Amino acid sequence: MKRKKKQPSPTLDVLSYFLIPEMKILSGAERTKLLSKYGVDEGRFPKMLAKDPAAKALDAKPGDIVRITRDDGTGKYHAYKIIV
Repeated sequence: MKRKKKQPSPTLDVLSYFLIPEMKILSGAERTKLLSKYGVDEGRFPKMLAKDPAAKALDAKPGDIVRITRDDGTGKYHAYKIIV
């Protein structure tokens, strides 16, 4: 009996999809500024899994903080998530 060869899954740039908001990994200086501005530690941020397709596309590592910029029609706002 022949075994089927595993086909590589087609690659898709999830960050260019129209429903995915703009995302960026914060630099060390931006991260420090953010934490001091809000006076919180990293454990207080919402979490995003490292295996999330958007996190993979950003090449985000556990511990990185991602800024998500959304446009709701009345303006842009930022949300932050930490990669776990």
